[in-house]
Amino acid sequence: MAIAERDESGEGQRRERRALPAALAPAGRATAASFVQDELRRAILAMELTPRTPLIEKDLTARFGISRTPVREALIRLKEEGLVEIFPQSGTFVARIPAGAIPEAVFIRQALEGAAVELAAQRATEADIARLDATIARSRDAHQAGNQEGFHLADEAFHETIAGIAGFPGVWRIAHAAKSQIDRCRRMTLPVPGRMESVIGEHLVILDAMRRRDGKAAEAAMRRHLGMLLPELATMQAQNPDYFV
Repeated sequence: MAIAERDESGEGQRRERRALPAALAPAGRATAASFVQDELRRAILAMELTPRTPLIEKDLTARFGISRTPVREALIRLKEEGLVEIFPQSGTFVARIPAGAIPEAVFIRQALEGAAVELAAQRATEADIARLDATIARSRDAHQAGNQEGFHLADEAFHETIAGIAGFPGVWRIAHAAKSQIDRCRRMTLPVPGRMESVIGEHLVILDAMRRRDGKAAEAAMRRHLGMLLPELATMQAQNPDYFV
């Protein structure tokens, strides 16, 4: 089932969005609601469902083969996450990206992951460095294959691995929870020519500092890497004004 949205520019073009993956609905209302929530969140963060896309309960119940109650519960939970907007008289839509929240989310990531990589640089073993090398190799392979989803997952693995090396995996869980709106912006930048190569290069700089056990250089490189999104934010807003609020 493709979800389509009419272009509001007046040209009447329709933009098709990839359907959510088919799956059997789990038993139990709570489990079913969590399942739908997870699937919709993944599609929203991947920008498969872009801001202002309508989310029609009847279509979702047919897609997932469940009743409206768990679908409604999933949509309410996504609203609490800031990923869905519900208008009683108009319907339910994928939420627009709150541009004002992006700098704070970047700040949180820089603070947490900057501290983590500084510590990881002191604690990393040769095996740890090899694991990080492997995630960068996965990024290269995904880039060469034009696989944006694979690239994103390899990027996440790089950051998660660093938190684990530091000895504080919870740092990544907190940073991950804070970055949902960042993820939507990042997905918009990945198709830009040269962007994936830049990310790989930034990761290599971080890894080189860790290899030299230079914690301060690793922290500075991580902060620069995570802050690269901010200068691009105004351009993204100008190019996609309907996506932001």
